[in-house]
Amino acid sequence: MKIKLLIVYSFLLSTLLLISSGNSQEEKFWTKLNPAFGGAEFVNDKETCISCHEESTAAYEHTIHNRLFQHSTANNLESLNCESCHGPRSIHKEDPDNRFAFTDEQYTIVCQQCHQEGDRLNWHISTHKISGVECTTCHTVMEQKSNAALLSKSDELSLCSSCHTDVTAKLMRTSRHPVKEGKMDCSSCHNPHGTSSQAMLVKATVNETCYSCHQDKRGPFIWEHSPAREDCLTCHDPHGTNNRGMLITQNAGLCVSCHQYGGHINQYRYNRVSTPYGNGCVNCHISVHGSNHPSGVKFTR
Repeated sequence: MKIKLLIVYSFLLSTLLLISSGNSQEEKFWTKLNPAFGGAEFVNDKETCISCHEESTAAYEHTIHNRLFQHSTANNLESLNCESCHGPRSIHKEDPDNRFAFTDEQYTIVCQQCHQEGDRLNWHISTHKISGVECTTCHTVMEQKSNAALLSKSDELSLCSSCHTDVTAKLMRTSRHPVKEGKMDCSSCHNPHGTSSQAMLVKATVNETCYSCHQDKRGPFIWEHSPAREDCLTCHDPHGTNNRGMLITQNAGLCVSCHQYGGHINQYRYNRVSTPYGNGCVNCHISVHGSNHPSGVKFTR
């Protein structure tokens, strides 16, 4: 009997220490974020917040955060509801002012209490972060403006276009990926929260990203076309061009930018008959990405 009581006592003591440690960590987090939080405690009453912030909380009621926090398990961070993102507000309750107002950078730190794993692991080294973009630049937490990810615009393309106007212009060209049609998004190729690869691509390299959809171009091939194997961007502009196949320049003109030797019977600049509809070289060299035919050394089959 004494042993059982000792076990129960030890369990209760460890639980109390864990809770105390958790509270201490929470207090340190908010005080480090803003020294004004020193001595503040969690009110843990959403209705108290609503009594003053009725207009903003009315819009918040329709967000995924509200639904998640409302049904959160007790003792979880989300169970604090408003205070999980805005910090302990006992001082603010007694003396409302703007001393606890956060900057965009501070809000990013707050968001990372929950959103710091998965595709957000490289946020601190991302181009967006280095350029001064923060969570609140692209996301609106207090209002549901989009169908996914609490974006501050109606959809992903509209949001990205607000900064990347040069890419938006390319997406209007005749040969492009079906982004405008909604068949793919910017995040199909890019991770806006950062990666260790160039241009925040979702894969390690340009080619690996392209192969996610264009598996037939992956190979391996018996006869490989070096430029195609090295980098798809050597010949293609993935955001769109006015040339077929999103080529960076007109078909045969692209080939002769590298293959400028003379004497070819159908050389583009000598024999226009070989270039109907601008095909030129690919009239014969049909497997420009590589060939698995034993006689395909010149990519003619």
